[in-house]
This record gives sequence, C-alpha cells and structure tokens, in this order.
Amino acid sequence: MEQNDLQKIVAQFDIKGDLVEVKPLGNGLINTTYKVTTAGDAPDYVLQHINNSIFPDVDMLMQNIVAVTSHIRSKYEKEGVSDIDRKVLTFYPCKATGKYFYYDGQNYWRVMEFIPDTVSQTAVTPETSYIVGETFGNFQAMLADIPVQLGETIKDFHNMEFRLQQLREAVAENKAGRLDEVKWLVDELEKRAEEMCKGERLYREGKLPKRICHCDTKVDNILFDRDGSVLCVIDLDTVMPNFIFSDFGDFLRSAANTGREDDKNLDNVNFNMEIFKAFTKGYLKSARVFLTPVEIENLPYAAALFPYMQTVRFLADYLNGDTYYKVQYPEHNLVRSKAQFKLLQSAEAHQPEMVAFIQEQLA
Repeated sequence: MEQNDLQKIVAQFDIKGDLVEVKPLGNGLINTTYKVTTAGDAPDYVLQHINNSIFPDVDMLMQNIVAVTSHIRSKYEKEGVSDIDRKVLTFYPCKATGKYFYYDGQNYWRVMEFIPDTVSQTAVTPETSYIVGETFGNFQAMLADIPVQLGETIKDFHNMEFRLQQLREAVAENKAGRLDEVKWLVDELEKRAEEMCKGERLYREGKLPKRICHCDTKVDNILFDRDGSVLCVIDLDTVMPNFIFSDFGDFLRSAANTGREDDKNLDNVNFNMEIFKAFTKGYLKSARVFLTPVEIENLPYAAALFPYMQTVRFLADYLNGDTYYKVQYPEHNLVRSKAQFKLLQSAEAHQPEMVAFIQEQLA
C-alpha cells in the first residue's frame, strides 16, 4: 500500500505522537504487518492487517485479545511487576468507534504498541522447550480465572470429533479416487477413533474443563528481552477456550518430531523424549497450580492426539484431491499422512515412559 494510505489508517487510532513513516515489518504468513515510527519520545507502533478470511468475526477476535491482555495487565499491576508495558501487549482503539480495529471498507486493521529491544528465537532445543512449557503454562495459569467468556475465533479448530467427521465424509465421497491405496491407513485411524475422541467425551461428561489456551504454542510466539529473559506471549489471534491438550500436544507434534512433517524417509521420524521431558517439566512447573488430576493424567494422550489429528487432516485432504493444504507434488499429502502416522506410532510406544516421567515431576 502507499505510504499516504497507511498513514491515514494509523491516524484512525487513538495513539500518541506524530507519524514519521510506516514500513513493512517481518514476514507473517497470515497477517500483513508494518512498523509505525513516530517523532520524539512517543512510542512506536505496529499496524496489522487482520486476515478476516481466516478470522471472520474480527470484533470477537479483538474482544478476546483485549480481554486477555487486560486481565494479564491487571494481575501484573496488583503484583507490582515492573516494566509492564514490555510484558504484555497494548492495543489501541479506533477513535471513531471505540473498537480495537478499524474497517476501511475493504480491510480490517489493528494497532498495538511496538516493544523495542526485543529478540525472538526459533531453535527447538531442550532448553528452549523448557522455556516454552513454562511460559505457556504460566500464560494459561494467569488466565484460569478470567471473568469473561471468550469466543471461538476458529470454529472446531482442534475438535477431534469434527476432524474425524471430515475424514469420514472424504472416505464416503472418494472424490479423487484414491481410497483403495490408503484404506489401510483409514482402518488404522478408525481403530483409534474412540480413544482419540475422549477429550470431547470427557467434556460432555463434565469431567474435563475448557481453559483459555493459546492454540499456537511455539518458541516463535514468545518475545524475549535482549538478555534472554521472557517478556510476553505474542500472536494472540488463536487464543480461545479449548482443552489444555491443545497447547501441550500441538507444540510436541512439531517440536518433538525428529524428522520433517513431510519426511519421505520414515526412519527419520520418531518422537523425541528429550524434548518431551524438557517441555513437560517447564509446563508442569507453572501449570500444575490449576490443572485437575484428569488433565494431568491425559497429558500423554495429548502428545499422541495431535499427530493423530494431523494424520486425519492430511489424509482427508488427499482423498478430497488436495483442496486445503498446498502441495508440491501429487502424493505430498499422502507422504505427510504417513510421516504423521509414524510420529503417532512412536508417541504411542513412549506412553509408559511419559506417564512415569509425569509422576516423577509430581512427586
């Protein structure tokens, strides 16, 4: 967009200081992001275009985010935490509407304060996995008593029953004529279907609560100070009610995979227990203050659930003719499905070791 147009958008928000320039920031896959530089001592800002094809209810999305950041900020204020503006994101309302987004007739925009002198990390090691576990466990703990009901920004995002329904529809329709070659994998997934849907079942029975979860747990979504200390959790678009399994299992699905998500050599794909132990140790350190016995007991289930869910999703897309995930060659989704299934099998083989390790941490 033209500089003049971007500055007009920023001017719709109730910010301080005189605008100097707006220029692209980072390379986000979902939202387009810009850094807004102001004159003098006023803060700088971040302008983001919100992708409303992924997040159709922008009003709910921003209500969720502001409720979460406000709740964390109020806790920090009561605790006398210093430098709060670096430890929680600050969003600004639109001057005309008071809402935390601006609609220009075509696109939705939001503005937050830019936190200077920060670093991000991407490497997955036992050390960073421990930090991720502790940070997101603490994030959940701070939000365990949030007094408002948050909305579901992506409906059925981690709903296993819904994902299985999608697979079964894909099997029934067999649009791409690929069912015969993958019938063995469909059968393997169906064997595990009842066990893998127990989260939804326990919830209906009143035995498993929904918490406020981040739903995109990774080291990239933590902002660090230059000295390496954790400042805050970022990328809050997927923060919504879910089972704690979402934040626990989704991190391990990618971080504990010794191979690639689409590895053709299945010998490369195994579940890394060193990463599991580091992440789980950090997570339980901060999250055990609010976790119920049922939640803790089912953490190994969560570690298997997400490779299973991703196998289901890749396979359904393969049967549908590759309409959702981008593919680089015709068998790409099948290769992904087989790699995720191998990861699932490895996670299943490590279940007794996971149970023993969790019990050690609680002793």
